[in-house]
Amino acid sequence: MFVQDLTPLGSLGLSALVAVLPLATVLVLLGAVRMRAHHAALIGLLVALVVGVAAFGMPVVQAVSGALQGAAFGLWPIMWIVVNALWIYRLTVRTGHFDVLRRSFGRISDDPRIQALIIAFCFGALMEALAGFGAPVAISAVMLVAVGFHPVKAAVVALVANTAPVAFGAMGTPVVTLAQVTGLPLQEVSSIVGRQTPLLALVVPLLLVLIVDGGRGLKDTWLPALICGVAFGLVQFLASNFVSPQLADIGAALAGAAALVALPQTRRPVPEAVRIGTGGTATAEAPPEDSRADVVKAYLPYALIIVIFSVAVLPPVKKLLDKATWKFHWPGLNVAGPNGKPVSGNTFSLPFLNTGGTLVLLAGVLTAAVLAVSASGTAQEWLATVKELRFAILTVTGVLALAYVMNLSGQTSTIGTFIAAAGAGLAFLSPVLGWFGVAVSGSDTSANALFGALQVTAAAKTGLPAELLAAANSSGGVLGKMVSPQNLTIACVAANLPGEEGKLLRKVLPWSLGLLLVMCLIVWGQSTPVLSWMLP
Repeated sequence: MFVQDLTPLGSLGLSALVAVLPLATVLVLLGAVRMRAHHAALIGLLVALVVGVAAFGMPVVQAVSGALQGAAFGLWPIMWIVVNALWIYRLTVRTGHFDVLRRSFGRISDDPRIQALIIAFCFGALMEALAGFGAPVAISAVMLVAVGFHPVKAAVVALVANTAPVAFGAMGTPVVTLAQVTGLPLQEVSSIVGRQTPLLALVVPLLLVLIVDGGRGLKDTWLPALICGVAFGLVQFLASNFVSPQLADIGAALAGAAALVALPQTRRPVPEAVRIGTGGTATAEAPPEDSRADVVKAYLPYALIIVIFSVAVLPPVKKLLDKATWKFHWPGLNVAGPNGKPVSGNTFSLPFLNTGGTLVLLAGVLTAAVLAVSASGTAQEWLATVKELRFAILTVTGVLALAYVMNLSGQTSTIGTFIAAAGAGLAFLSPVLGWFGVAVSGSDTSANALFGALQVTAAAKTGLPAELLAAANSSGGVLGKMVSPQNLTIACVAANLPGEEGKLLRKVLPWSLGLLLVMCLIVWGQSTPVLSWMLP
């Protein structure tokens, strides 16, 4: 058995400094050296293995085995859902129905700034609520390019928009996981997260119109952006506090979209100069009229996803689907935490049916049938999707392999323990811990599993409310999504920007850090009389 040592170099600070090297390597190679993402991920993995073995004393066989487990998780469920989500998109392109969908969004508003709110913020939030794991970024970026956005701008908008809904994404999985690992009541955790992330919902739509069209965009469309954010944030707060965390994002996304559609300003014609200036394309002629049947078929794939995911979370159905899950001890792993107890990473769970990718696959099969795509054409598009994503698959498996080596060797816990030693400053830094966890793993659920219990332990030592710090881990984590290497890769693939992960990182990092600072101040304020009135 390998027992994790959080201070292998004698000093917690020095050990944490060495432990951060793998992630720092990936971010520097992407952002400064501008290396291709799959190369950066593999080099970062090599650094993680060297640090894990040489500095943290993890046996070579266990380190390699842990990397393989991370790669397996990158394939299933993460890339499994991304492949099938983009496959559905390819099916709609093949039949021309994606153009119908694009024209339909254009008829709601021909203003690119409003389209960014509808597609990236509202529709992306709905996809996050149902699927998560990169699907919202992939689908939103593809849609934005289809309505005329420049690919880089489409990718940046999709990444920044994928923040406010993340804590309650995938039917509330992150907060449910947080409650499980901390032993805190789910409703308490959900209530506090629901008093933090809705504040992001007030800001993010304003940032999106600023990103799309600069100061002019903010001046012209601040009211629709603010109304959309208020509607989203209010419903997310109410649902997470008084209804169910599993339904928080579904209700919030629909409320945000409804508020936009109901606002007369949304349907005002936009000057051609605005469309061209925001990276869109000039419209030389009026778009063709689409039949009602074609419009219904264009929306059908996403309606199928909503229906299938909604049915899948019903307790009897979920129980049935869960039976097709293979849970086993991962070969070659025998890791214990610093307390001597085996870590959960020794086992691996393989859900064949109750996973987002399989449910999206079912929606894709039904989509192909409704759109009259032949069986051979359907298979051809699926294989073409895998080929298109081959470098993304390599990147995501590499990043997840790196994350698992860092987790299993104790590198991640060392960094977390170092941050948690901040004492009274922990309330300010606790969101940073969540941000770091998501930046490494690409998942708010994973970050909560990694650091949730640590936040509660640190809270007990400092006298801070355990529920507040646990919630801050998840709320801060959502802001690490946009700089996660795997999400950057998914955005690049969706927007057809091969090898441009570093460029995207440089564009979204300031927004990520700026919003993280805001969240740190909110949590710090909630730990003091300044904002403590916000807590339940």
